Amino acid sequence: MNYDIIVIGSGPGGYVTAIRAAQLGFKTAIIEKENLGGICLNWGCIPTKALLKSAQVFHYINHAEDYGLNKVEAGFEFPNVIQRSRGVANKMSKGIEFLMKKNKIDVILGTAKILKDKKVSVTDKEGKVTEYTGSNIIIATGARSRELPNLPQDGKKVIGYRQALSLPEQPKSMIVVGSGAIGVEFADFYNTMGTKVTVVEFLPNIVPVEDEEISKHLEKSLKKSGIDIMTNASVESVDTSGNGVKATVKTTKGNITLETDILLSAVGIAANIENIGLEEVGIQTDKGRVLVNEWYETSVPGYFAIGDIIPTQALAHVASAEGITCVEKIKGMHVEKIDYGNIPGCTYCHPEVASVGLTEKQAKEKGYEIKVGKFPLSASGKATANGNTDGFIKVIFDAKYGEWLGCHMIGEGVTDMVAEAVVARKLETTGHEIIKSIHPHPTVSEAIMEAAAAAYGEVIHI
Repeated sequence: MNYDIIVIGSGPGGYVTAIRAAQLGFKTAIIEKENLGGICLNWGCIPTKALLKSAQVFHYINHAEDYGLNKVEAGFEFPNVIQRSRGVANKMSKGIEFLMKKNKIDVILGTAKILKDKKVSVTDKEGKVTEYTGSNIIIATGARSRELPNLPQDGKKVIGYRQALSLPEQPKSMIVVGSGAIGVEFADFYNTMGTKVTVVEFLPNIVPVEDEEISKHLEKSLKKSGIDIMTNASVESVDTSGNGVKATVKTTKGNITLETDILLSAVGIAANIENIGLEEVGIQTDKGRVLVNEWYETSVPGYFAIGDIIPTQALAHVASAEGITCVEKIKGMHVEKIDYGNIPGCTYCHPEVASVGLTEKQAKEKGYEIKVGKFPLSASGKATANGNTDGFIKVIFDAKYGEWLGCHMIGEGVTDMVAEAVVARKLETTGHEIIKSIHPHPTVSEAIMEAAAAAYGEVIHI
């Protein structure tokens, strides 16, 4: 019952933390109240990508003629699409189970509550309570869909992302409130499968954290695919008393009423910090997040927190990196702090969006004199051969020193390309070094080199 490290939560923050702890020789336990892999593997990142792949294949089949193939009319059974997605999630969860056994990590199933003196109580499904002691307690309880007071989720007509992944039947129409990554990905999936989708975004641009040019291009692409998009708008209230949902939407021109089968609330996440013992132990929080120092230790020594419950980017890869950094620091290793200015963000709609670093607006606000290069995928040989020329690559460099300040991409497959910019920025690579790094031809990744060349007036293919 005594451990060197106890990890609470087995999402991409928790399970990665546990594995790294075990690698470092710590006697490790991980506590999970539902399924190994947490939200990301079971109800988030992975199953949504499975749905989007089904939608992509469906789209390709229905556009076979664009590739010189015979016309095919593809059909589908919606429950089968959902079933495939759930199967992918289950397979990944079993994979985490294997990794726990491989690394000799004790898996404790139940609901955890932290206690004073570095103890954790766990209540199992039968109500039995067991107490464990750990030299270090790492809290990685993740987050859930955030509910707005005027949009209470009933799980049937007004839903969160979890229900959107497992609807028993396809809705004919859907309103998506919020146009961040979650909202846009579900909007794209359901629209591609034939649902009439309307996106309502409070801010002036969709995917509002992205560079403005990327946002505007994505809005144009999604509208072309048939999605209705309302920006500078907000859902004020919903009426679910009838067969569907009547949503009152406030716009710049006044209130309008939209009728739909289902409303998906995708307005962000809320950290899971309630009822886990923070107050009793004396761990400080602020604005719904746990406060930590640069090595993820809370206000109480021996208790740490990582991932969506602390005030950093709520992304799976960030949680994993924080967990690794945390346990390596506990081990006494020489550890480098995470650079939160070099975290890539990805949105897996079609076209995909990927970015890292400063937007053009942010770079100017910080006082940089900048060089901006853009390369359209319509000028890429590989993108043209693929039949996916919608999008562009945009790079931003500091004019004085050549520092790569930001990279912003929209197009097919860009989420698999952004790592080049992340690594290059980590190594303090300049624009000229990117231009002189020979990229393989024909690939879409050449567009990064061409965009860098465009920033310096050396672009070849436009």
